[in-house]
Amino acid sequence: MTLQEREASGPEAIFALYLRAAPRLPRAPRRGAARPAPDLGALAASFDLFVLDAFGVLNIGERAVPGAAERIARLRAMGKKVVVATNAAGYPKSRLLARYAALGFDFAPDEVVSSRETLLAALQDQPPRRWGVMADPAWGEEELEGLDARFLLDDPADYAGAEGFLLLGSGAWTPARQAMLAETLARDPRPVLVGNPDLAAPRDRGHSQEPGRFAHMLAEIPGVTPQFYGKPFGAIFERVLARAGTAPERAVMVGDTLHTDVLGGLAAGMSAALVTDSGSIHQGRAGRDMARADLWPDYVLPRI
Repeated sequence: MTLQEREASGPEAIFALYLRAAPRLPRAPRRGAARPAPDLGALAASFDLFVLDAFGVLNIGERAVPGAAERIARLRAMGKKVVVATNAAGYPKSRLLARYAALGFDFAPDEVVSSRETLLAALQDQPPRRWGVMADPAWGEEELEGLDARFLLDDPADYAGAEGFLLLGSGAWTPARQAMLAETLARDPRPVLVGNPDLAAPRDRGHSQEPGRFAHMLAEIPGVTPQFYGKPFGAIFERVLARAGTAPERAVMVGDTLHTDVLGGLAAGMSAALVTDSGSIHQGRAGRDMARADLWPDYVLPRI
């Protein structure tokens, strides 16, 4: 990927990056009908579990999407299960819950499944290693205490001495740090585990660059094959369905992106609903983008 592509942050540039990354993503097993619906209330009779993306569905940056908390309350009142599946791997669960509470949501710990916890659970089946961690040290070491891990900052020795790398959050990541990581992997390929496969995330102003973008750059290095633990990859959906005790055919993934939420839901055997007016894909572009990506949700909603 060129330097321009790495720095691009507009919707069209981000979409182009997802198209380029598509060969490394799961394949959609089917094409949804993309039926229009006014909101999730119209789908309530068809599903027992509503799996919600966060960024672009519940919140945009530090603002809650209007009406989202009320919709969740109505679904619960109907006896429906609601789970947030988020790729926000840069934060420990306690920070996520506090953030959602500040935005007006009342999720219990079991109602939030993050790609961070999915990756950390997978480490239990990995041999012990010295890990280099892409994450903002400002969030502390909560949930990382049992690992032999160091934050990847500006000391080349931390890159050279790591036996594997965990890509959790890129809020403090810099071009110089990416260059050091790429150089050390080119000399000595090692495992790269990615807690946040997103390429970008909607913020109050524009989009941020997320760990998935940097992981796909690293995947171009011979011998480096990143392993992904968030949407659209299967591990996080397996965790969501197991925790909810719900069969995939009775669950719907609700999100604002085609290549993470819609693709991930379909690949997991769930239904998928695309929200168009609060996140990455506006209704005016939805049909065009679905055709370009050849990814088709079961439902298209302006809001949840």
